[in-house]
Amino acid sequence: MANLAKLLEISLNAGTEILQVYKEDFDVEFKEDDSPLTIADKRSHAAIVDGLTSSFADIPILSEEGAEIPYTERSEWDRFWLVDPLDGTKEFIKKNGEFTVNIALIEDQYPVLGVIYAPAMDTFYFGKEGLGAFKLENASEIEFQDESDLIQKCQKLPNAADTDVVNVVASRSHMSDDTQAFIDELQKAGHQVDVVSAGSSLKFCLVAEGKADYYPRYAPTMEWDTGAGQAIVEAAGGSVVRYEDKKRFYYNREELKNGWFLVKGM
Repeated sequence: MANLAKLLEISLNAGTEILQVYKEDFDVEFKEDDSPLTIADKRSHAAIVDGLTSSFADIPILSEEGAEIPYTERSEWDRFWLVDPLDGTKEFIKKNGEFTVNIALIEDQYPVLGVIYAPAMDTFYFGKEGLGAFKLENASEIEFQDESDLIQKCQKLPNAADTDVVNVVASRSHMSDDTQAFIDELQKAGHQVDVVSAGSSLKFCLVAEGKADYYPRYAPTMEWDTGAGQAIVEAAGGSVVRYEDKKRFYYNREELKNGWFLVKGM
């Protein structure tokens, strides 16, 4: 399976491209679905594609900024990279630091490895099937020799203290009716519930760390928004399941838009 040390290097390169734009004034474009796009998205995409193709030439790439690959071609893939070069573009535009680089390796429609790098926080999360999930702070400053050396310098996830409070990832300012209903059900069951919030795929990281118990998502996302986060949550002992049938979330569907889902910690 792909080397995590190499994926950290690729993520750091993408993060460097993003932060160079972040520190300056930049223009915002809008795609056909009205989602924002900046030059940082494009520069991060280029850095990631260059790094992945140089190191893993035999593995195809599906990226948000290159998503026009037809399903007739994608359906033949049994392994591919699923990439969001800049997850949380709205957070990037607000300059609140809660944006990430997401890279997942999908095999037979399920994520087996995922990395999430938050450039403004210089924090790297990763999860690998059979290995576990980890967090590395001050990632750009850490020196390491190889993957095993890198792992020794990381925090194993989950690592949050146990508490009687059930933490749910949600927006405090824009609580949806469905999310409020989910919280109400937990309270009816006798739980004390607190709401925690984060931008982009950092929501998955909160669950993987043990700082949140649930992340119910009752709004549209795309496959590249969730692949890396799912890999990390699952490697930490949690789960990501479809709302309608509670089955494990899978990928490389003809329709790349995700349905509703629930992320649960271990």
